Amino acid sequence: MGAYASIILMFAMVAVMVGGMLLATHLLGPKRPNPIKAQPFECGYFPKQSPQGRFAIKFYIVAILFILFDVDLAFLFPWAVAYRELGLFGLIEMTVFLGMVGVGLFYVWKKGVLEWE
Repeated sequence: MGAYASIILMFAMVAVMVGGMLLATHLLGPKRPNPIKAQPFECGYFPKQSPQGRFAIKFYIVAILFILFDVDLAFLFPWAVAYRELGLFGLIEMTVFLGMVGVGLFYVWKKGVLEWE
């Protein structure tokens, strides 16, 4: 537990600093509410629709696919560092893993998810 004491102390100090800054901003900041300030601002023009409008589902799908394939890429770096120690077994395992990722990408491509209209 002693090895982690400095990390725990650092996180505690950061939490106290962030909390102190937020509290100081709340207590010392100016509070002059105004209906004009509360309006949404779009480059100097009045908004034409509600800011809580709907987004197309394709934006969410692209974001999920980006996260999915980005996390897969994060597994390649540790494997590349330890490649020599893993030997043939590591190569086979990574080939299976990348094959599954490739099958997923092929499936997404065939479903037309990557097409943008």
